Amino acid sequence: MNQSIPGTAVITGASTGIGALYAERLAARGYDLVLVARNGARLLALSARLQAETGRTVRAISADLTSPDDLRRIETLLREDSSISMLVNNAGVGATAPLLASDVDKMEEMIGLNVTALTRLTYAAAPGFAARGQGTIVNIASIVAIAPEILNGVYGASKAYVLALSQSLQHELGDKGVRVQAVLPGATATDFWSLAGTPVEHLPQEIVMRADAMVDAALAGLDQGELVTIPGLEDGAKYRAYEAARRAMHSELSTSTPASRYRGWAAAA
Repeated sequence: MNQSIPGTAVITGASTGIGALYAERLAARGYDLVLVARNGARLLALSARLQAETGRTVRAISADLTSPDDLRRIETLLREDSSISMLVNNAGVGATAPLLASDVDKMEEMIGLNVTALTRLTYAAAPGFAARGQGTIVNIASIVAIAPEILNGVYGASKAYVLALSQSLQHELGDKGVRVQAVLPGATATDFWSLAGTPVEHLPQEIVMRADAMVDAALAGLDQGELVTIPGLEDGAKYRAYEAARRAMHSELSTSTPASRYRGWAAAA
């Protein structure tokens, strides 16, 4: 983060877990904070502690981002407060049950938070960042964005959307001074897993990363200029090869004729 004056960071899902850790780390880096979450009591306690420990200005806003009225309040803040220089889209929910064992209404609610709310907040923040020539958008996705077979398919699809949106944002806004990062954590020791239906204690502990270690790795990736940060991936060249293979297909994805392996198939069959 190369801003001489950090400005204000807005963090969603900030009352506990990953969001609260981002609040601690960013306050220590000199950011003022706007913390957004449903649990107002936790937010107030966290904001009071961080103000006392760091001397930064910390505002707590209790909001349910699945509520259109609450979501619009945060959108308005992002559009109108020119001190905001970072948005951390951390709020989200997950699911571990197979698609056929899942309640479609719950899946729709998950899409509302993981996709719709994140998109609207990004749209609210990005124009101001581009106009000012600086700003950072951090989108917390998941490894299921590139490995959707691991968990519930709708959850994986929602995080694949977050990754695709982040890639497109970087392509569109990178030359306007806007930094974009998608963070793809693996299993992380937070209450996310209990809420998703599988307590973290039920997972093999060798795949579970401490939340503070995950956030510190994500911030290190941001400092190093990564568009995509996978905290547990030891060999970064593997992801770079994955991305290079994806990009190598671009020139062949839209053509005037079918690929040769398809031509004549119907006649032969």
